[in-house]
Amino acid sequence: MCGTYATHGSGTWREYRGQIDPQWPEPENPGSARFNLRPTDAVPLVRLNEGEFRIDDAHWWLIPATSSGAANRQYPMFNARAETLAEKRSYRGPFLRQRGVLPVSAFAERVKAGELAGWWSVSSEQGAIAVAALWDIWKGEGRELLSVTMVTTAAAPEFAPWHSRMPVMLTRDECDRWLDNAAPVPANDTLFRAELKFPLLLARLDGTVGNVRDKSPSTMSPVAAAIRVE
Repeated sequence: MCGTYATHGSGTWREYRGQIDPQWPEPENPGSARFNLRPTDAVPLVRLNEGEFRIDDAHWWLIPATSSGAANRQYPMFNARAETLAEKRSYRGPFLRQRGVLPVSAFAERVKAGELAGWWSVSSEQGAIAVAALWDIWKGEGRELLSVTMVTTAAAPEFAPWHSRMPVMLTRDECDRWLDNAAPVPANDTLFRAELKFPLLLARLDGTVGNVRDKSPSTMSPVAAAIRVE
């Protein structure tokens, strides 16, 4: 599960273009840095639409096109389990043709007990992380709503002490394949594997990240030296 993350505006796009894909566009208005992003917040989504890259804000909680309403949140749909993407009705269509990427600078996980208890920041040595996502567009009430869900998989053994799940973090080649909606991605594709594809840096956060209304940079600022996990 991942329910909190940060993305750093135009700096993140420049990092991504160098690390993931130079074809990605620089937004006309990249906006300011965003911290402590939570489900139902507006988050930047990268997608390939009719052969052109787009970067749009999306509602972080998938509202399927077939939903009875934009406020229908009967089930938690801010995360989608990789193991059931091809099975669940809400995800089948987007998994076939509406795949995108969430630019993540760091995400946060909370350990509830033991020596690791508390909030932790998770980031990458290489900078920004490309996280697999699915999107859909709900139409009704005289408007269109672009929404997104983050794809998760079983935690790599090295990450399991912090959480049993983790976002599907894509390599450059995987990112190209994931964004190419003209070609299906198999349900058992190796990009969903429960392993670390690159080292992660985990560092303790203070309790301010637990306040969902606090969007200040301090919520995602480490308060201790990072642990390198690989």
